[in-house]
Amino acid sequence: MHPDTYVKSETGHISVGGVLLRDLALRFGTPLYVIDYETVVDRMRQYGQALQGWGTPYYAGKAFCCRAMVELVKQEGLGLDVVSGGELVTALSAGMDPARILFHGNVKTREEIRLGLTAGVGHFVIDSLDELRRINDMAGESEGAAVVLLRLTPGIEAHTHEFIRTGHFDSKFGFAMAEGIATQALEQALALKNIRVEGFHAHIGSQILDDEPFLANAEALMQFSHDCWERLSYWPSIIDLGGGIGVRYSGQDNPPQPGELMNRLAGLVGEWTPPGQTRPRIIMEPGRSIVAEAGFTLYRVEALKKTPGGRTYVSVDGGMGDNIRPALYDASYTCDVDGKAARTPSYAVTVAGRYCESGDILVRDAYVQDPAVDDLLIVWDTGAYGYSMASTYNRVPRPAVVAVHEGQAQVWIEREDWQDVLRLDRPLEKQRDLTI
Repeated sequence: MHPDTYVKSETGHISVGGVLLRDLALRFGTPLYVIDYETVVDRMRQYGQALQGWGTPYYAGKAFCCRAMVELVKQEGLGLDVVSGGELVTALSAGMDPARILFHGNVKTREEIRLGLTAGVGHFVIDSLDELRRINDMAGESEGAAVVLLRLTPGIEAHTHEFIRTGHFDSKFGFAMAEGIATQALEQALALKNIRVEGFHAHIGSQILDDEPFLANAEALMQFSHDCWERLSYWPSIIDLGGGIGVRYSGQDNPPQPGELMNRLAGLVGEWTPPGQTRPRIIMEPGRSIVAEAGFTLYRVEALKKTPGGRTYVSVDGGMGDNIRPALYDASYTCDVDGKAARTPSYAVTVAGRYCESGDILVRDAYVQDPAVDDLLIVWDTGAYGYSMASTYNRVPRPAVVAVHEGQAQVWIEREDWQDVLRLDRPLEKQRDLTI
């Protein structure tokens, strides 16, 4: 719900990381993404401690990726999960050890594969037979071998939004553990000269709030591994259980605790390991659960409007361009107005964005204290998939990202301006007469 260093004074002024939010808004402008450094580090260390002796957490860069964030991942000893050439270039520019990088994604272009092979990424996560063959051929060109994990879809129902479910058999991701598809993929991978298969990966979805889907996923992977051992004499050295642990977007959300969940998962993996075989090393890929609660977005209230039906709209200077999740997933957030003492009246409003779309609503039925024009409004828990999914829709520049820690603020990503929006445009050239 709030970053770990959240403090609210008697006058209603909020600080995070020892910095007043009103000072951040004055110094850096709004909209503004803010990351609480201490909260991010705490979540990373929770996963590191939970997996100690059993495996390694790999931060999922798609949740939020920039050079400073990768440097923090490196500092805390995590691996990094990337899904594109852009994320990989960011990781390499930040000095990330390529051996600690997982290259994910259901489509990797030839250029991206070449970049990954040249850099020496630790593992490619294979999503299709075409990709498997392509990586084998390209690895052969340099007389090397690509180390891979096969992505499997276990057919497990994750109780989350349909757009962020990824483990069902009809998913676009991976090889289904049905009709022999995954087994055939393994057989083909093992036969390729330039491929070394180290294990299996499965990710069943995001924002999952109970243990059972994770345990079912682990059991499905271990059952498949056991079958592969009996049929093909193949035993994995790595089991990648994906990510997806949810966060507290509202008071009703009660996500699993990493330590307790990792204990149960490690025990299950151990139980399924055949006598004489080494228990596979576990990889987890937390992204959202590391950074979501650490981040929030500051907006300036620009207008208030009441409709004939009685709804009050509070319109702010950002919206779906900096947070597409409410429009895309019907995601729910909480918000506050800074500088309001507890005695000020509270009532329900709808926080509306500035973009020319009726669906540009950030928060519905938000109870906030006496909002007024020029107030600072804070939307909490936007650290994951805020900046990373941001756009310049309506040609509105993207906000800056600032990290706060022990009374200091550091810019992690500069604010774009109108010149940045124009930078790649080229003027219309007079068309040549192509009449024959």
